[in-house]
Amino acid sequence: MSKFFKKPKIIFSVFVLFIIAILFSYLKTEDQIYENNSKTPEIQNISQACFENECFKVEIADTEQKREIGLMNKENLAMSNGMLFIFEKEGIYKFWMKNTLIPLDIVWIDKNNEIIFIKENAEPCKVEQCELFGPNEKAKYVLEINGRLAEEIGLKVGNKVEYK
Repeated sequence: MSKFFKKPKIIFSVFVLFIIAILFSYLKTEDQIYENNSKTPEIQNISQACFENECFKVEIADTEQKREIGLMNKENLAMSNGMLFIFEKEGIYKFWMKNTLIPLDIVWIDKNNEIIFIKENAEPCKVEQCELFGPNEKAKYVLEINGRLAEEIGLKVGNKVEYK
């Protein structure tokens, strides 16, 4: 009689674990759906970041994975292109130039679309411990463009950016 009770207990345990695995999978999927839908349509459709006299065609980095990779290992960047990092909420975001092959201007932008800090001509990092760049102010967006371009087009702290 004890064998009879042991097999159903094992089968029941396996069944419960299977149900728990399905529930966790479902919850993760629901979180991903919520995360994807929580992005405003405006952000999903951004293709340009424009300043008073200049627009940049931007590649969007709006996930953890895309933000981690950024412009690493890119050998060139068209003068009218850039990468726009979009964060879920404002925060203090520091950037480095590890595995980056080209000099960049890095522009931090707050939730009001105003430039709060510019790191001009950040050079590629060739050592293990790379310098971190960024303001001690909260930003919502960070734009990377070719090095020395911010000065050339006259970008300054306080300028506004418009996304199209």
